[in-house]
Amino acid sequence: MARISLLDLHPKSDVMQQDKVSIIIACYNDARYVSQSINSAFNQIWENKEIIVIDDGSNIETKEILSSLNSKIDILVTQDNLGVSKARNNGIAKATGELILILDSDDYFDPTFVSKAVPVIKTSLDIKIITCHARWFWNSRDFQIYIPNGGRIENYLNSNASVGNALFRRSEFLDIGGYDEKLLSGYEDWELFIRLHLNGGYTHVIPEVLFHYRKRKKSRSSDAKKKKYELLQYIYLKHANVYKEHFSFFIQEWLEFVKKSEAFKQQVMDSMDYKIGNKFLKPFRLLGFFKKTKTN
Repeated sequence: MARISLLDLHPKSDVMQQDKVSIIIACYNDARYVSQSINSAFNQIWENKEIIVIDDGSNIETKEILSSLNSKIDILVTQDNLGVSKARNNGIAKATGELILILDSDDYFDPTFVSKAVPVIKTSLDIKIITCHARWFWNSRDFQIYIPNGGRIENYLNSNASVGNALFRRSEFLDIGGYDEKLLSGYEDWELFIRLHLNGGYTHVIPEVLFHYRKRKKSRSSDAKKKKYELLQYIYLKHANVYKEHFSFFIQEWLEFVKKSEAFKQQVMDSMDYKIGNKFLKPFRLLGFFKKTKTN
């Protein structure tokens, strides 16, 4: 992937505003929810901000919604459908703030997130990312609270230790070349965050639920699950040196994950619901076996 350089940008680098937050919203065919996302950016009580929306080749319905929200959008970037990594890179290339906040077009932040995150990241250059607790929701009644681990590079070896929608410095983002545009199916935020921690530093987690992640049957997360092992292989090989350096820690964490997964599987198999269901389905499985045997 070609690296993004400050030299590639127009002369706004001279007017880069300290403590200004550029909120980047990539949108693709999200007419139903994008207004809530943009409004959550617009309603941040942190005044020194700009909202940049990238229309990644959306349909007419979505374009009409974006047009109706024009007064709340500072910069609207339109492009063909090139994927979320390219969209975010293009949006950040237009940013005039030194701080970047990523926001997906179907999710939203509480109005206080930026005002709570900026003072924290200003305390130390060792802080690379600011994230928070998140509410993963299907509807207003069905939800769960997710608490990211945060921490240093070790915490990112097995999975993303931050919510993908997070705050980081624009200069550090540019230094590492932006989002990997080869990752079209997901995990692009996790891979970026690995690189942000390669030279040290850590992710700070605000211990409050300030982010709301919408769970959908059809989403980029569901697409990523379908290609999970292909994506994992790409990340492991790309950062092979990192995994070699922290091999013992990686294996220990991976085995602990496998142990918990197997324990959960056994718990399900030991449950009464599973036993009753298995007993009920057994005759049908035998019938299928005999049919298959007869056919062969």
